[in-house]
Amino acid sequence: MKQDLNDKNIDKNFKLMLLSALVLVILFSYTIYKSSTNIQGLSYYIGIGFLFVLLIISFILRAKQDKIRDYFLKKRGNKSLNEVSFEKELSSSKGDEVVSEQSFIKPVASNITFKDVAGIKEIKEELEEIVDFLNNPSKYQKHKVKLPKGVLLVGPPGVGKTLIARAVAGEAQVPFFYQSGASFVQIYVGMGAKKVRELFDSAKLNAPSIIFIDEIDAVGKARGGKSNDERESTLNELLTQMDGFLGDSGVIVIAATNKIEVLDDALLRAGRFDRRVYVGLPNIEDRKKILELYLKDVKYSINIDKLAQSSAGFNSAALSTLVNEALLSMIKNKKSILEESDIEIAKNKLEFGKKQQKILDIEQKEILAIYQTCKAYISRSKVKLLDDGVPRINKVFLSYGEMLENIKRELAGTVGLELIKNEKYSIGEDAIKRAYEIASLMIQDYKMAQNIEEIIKSAQDSLKDELMRNIDNIARLKELMLKNEVITLEDLQ
Repeated sequence: MKQDLNDKNIDKNFKLMLLSALVLVILFSYTIYKSSTNIQGLSYYIGIGFLFVLLIISFILRAKQDKIRDYFLKKRGNKSLNEVSFEKELSSSKGDEVVSEQSFIKPVASNITFKDVAGIKEIKEELEEIVDFLNNPSKYQKHKVKLPKGVLLVGPPGVGKTLIARAVAGEAQVPFFYQSGASFVQIYVGMGAKKVRELFDSAKLNAPSIIFIDEIDAVGKARGGKSNDERESTLNELLTQMDGFLGDSGVIVIAATNKIEVLDDALLRAGRFDRRVYVGLPNIEDRKKILELYLKDVKYSINIDKLAQSSAGFNSAALSTLVNEALLSMIKNKKSILEESDIEIAKNKLEFGKKQQKILDIEQKEILAIYQTCKAYISRSKVKLLDDGVPRINKVFLSYGEMLENIKRELAGTVGLELIKNEKYSIGEDAIKRAYEIASLMIQDYKMAQNIEEIIKSAQDSLKDELMRNIDNIARLKELMLKNEVITLEDLQ
């Protein structure tokens, strides 16, 4: 669909008008200077006066360009009513009164780029090709390459998923459409589906563009099949819309969720959200870069390396809050430089006010380091200090030994921690549940054994034997985990 008035065209026209007026004024002034003895009458002076007026008008238009852009976007929305607007027609209790409300979803220009987001080096690399595609579509189209229609950002709250999506839009300099999943869930049947259609129609009209749906699990939960309520109607429309545009249309859909396991399978299949980017909690180097970014315009006398070490478990949002609270303390005490005492005051506030925030002291960090190190050693894979899980053996047809190996990977942290510390800890409940689920499948679905507890005990005994035989290597890896908050494949060699 043709884009008739967008931000780039308006900016271009303003710049062209301004440049033309300046050139004409310069030429006219030069002509008067060279031919001042031959100029007669007022026509020349009227002409140059007109040019100065034109120059002033161009400056005014430039200053008011946002209001002018909004005006034309509104006019365009009214003209394309069937494509980018919807009417909410609600019958009153009398049945004969109709209320209509017109809505138009407008894009926003993102002024955030990858420079404004720290600690996501690997994620940047994955998303850079999307930015390149939006900036240089012909580079890919000539080779018949189509980018994924949907990118799903998965990770715990506060790690910067929305900020990352805005950075992609800012890097590509394309319109950014933001909607939360909850905003699609309406009381009245059909309204959520209409809002989805409006969103996609607006994005196509402004292509190339990015649609970002935050908390998509609010509308994208797996369908139960027992009812056809408003949420399922909205989800069906979302699925239809994602099938309704081509990969080279210039519209990229980015969504964020904390709970990928609750999403409908149809939403995750190839051709919809077929690329997944996992955004985890920042490790020590990431936290250092995030803190440096937040403190770049602040005078401070704190040790950033030490602060990064002591803030294990903080996500980027928590680090932002920490710095903000510290600055408030600095202002309250009428100081001009941020000091360690301000950071300590801010930490105490966070520890008291955020019960669910993992704030790890040295002892707690060592416990978690042993737990994660044992998982890394058994799975022979890269593991970060704050990771939730480890890779499993993933095949269509798993053998008994391979399923037992997956159980060992889930239980490695718990068994290793008990072996090394000679004490049980309340850690790894999700991994234990996953191990029992695998054992349950082996018993109930595949009849590989007779008793779940026997399978679990067999895995635990095998783990104890393997970990005990390699206890020195695990101690070495634990120190690396404490230092770098990650164990890489090279460390495991």
